[in-house]
Amino acid sequence: MPGIITSVAELTHVSKHGFWLLLDAEELLVPFEQFPWFKKASIEQLSDVQWPTPDHLYWPQLDADLSVESIRDPSALPLMSELAG
Repeated sequence: MPGIITSVAELTHVSKHGFWLLLDAEELLVPFEQFPWFKKASIEQLSDVQWPTPDHLYWPQLDADLSVESIRDPSALPLMSELAG
């Protein structure tokens, strides 16, 4: 039985404004303003990120799921935009 193939997501930088993830050749900023539930997370918690499918990220230590598309365009997801506002 074959195993589950997952891509590797890598935390590359953290600042007071957010953190950057490298997904293959694409680096994305996850700003705390749009994603406030990550603001108090430790480096260890942010680094423990899984990328099981092309549009799904998961942080097991935080029990947090996020769509890659929501990082690329937070305004496309009304609930995220309302949280940030």
